[in-house]
Order: sequence, then C-alpha cells, then structure tokens
Amino acid sequence: MKTIRVVAAIIHKDGKIFATQRGYGAYKDYWEFPGGKIEAGETPEEALIREIKEELATTIRPERFVMTVEYDYPEFHLSMDCFICSIVEGEPELLEHESACWLTMGHLRDVNWLPADQLVVSRLLDMQS
Repeated sequence: MKTIRVVAAIIHKDGKIFATQRGYGAYKDYWEFPGGKIEAGETPEEALIREIKEELATTIRPERFVMTVEYDYPEFHLSMDCFICSIVEGEPELLEHESACWLTMGHLRDVNWLPADQLVVSRLLDMQS
C-alpha cells in the first residue's frame, strides 16, 4: 500500500483551534487540520509553513510536535506529523477549503472530522485533562 507523508497544523488562537472543511474528493465536507504533503528535502516544519502559506495565505510558527498519526485509508496509508502552531502573520484566508471555523476544546467533536484527524482530536482532549 502506498504511504503518503503529510503534516498538519493545529493552529491555536485565543483558546480556540482552527479547523478546515474539505471541498473536494472522496472525503468532501469532512473536517481536518490544515496542512499537506511533505516535499523532497523538506523538514516537516518547513512543509507545514509552506502548506499553510499556500492554503490559507497565513504565516505560522510550529511550536510543538504533538503526534504522528499512522492511518490506513482504503486507497493509501497516511503518516501525518501534527504540530501545535501559532499565527505569526495574517489571518487564515480560504484558498482551497470549503469552510473553516475556530473551535473551543469543548466543541472539537462538533464537526465531522476525517478518520485520521479524529485521532488528533482525541489526543488534544487527552492532553487537556
């Protein structure tokens, strides 16, 4: 099975976490932490900064590694490095996603997350308690 290596940004601001909704593909309308594929020669942190700039026209700072999610989708194996991030410059502007929202920790489960991202939500909630 093909492995896809990606990064995800858990962007926080004012006690809330930023979530984006996919507008395309097999998982259209599911919610995810923004990010994308790691390109050859990039560190996960470099990939994350580039991806968020491309997807949200925002500059972020990866602050802390949270976890690597290993998840088998029917079509591929996903390996996703997840980082807590803060905004350095700009406000998220949707260039690729259908929708977005800021969620408090108590409302993280209010949206329909992609299966791999559900594991990140669980870890975030565990870290809080």
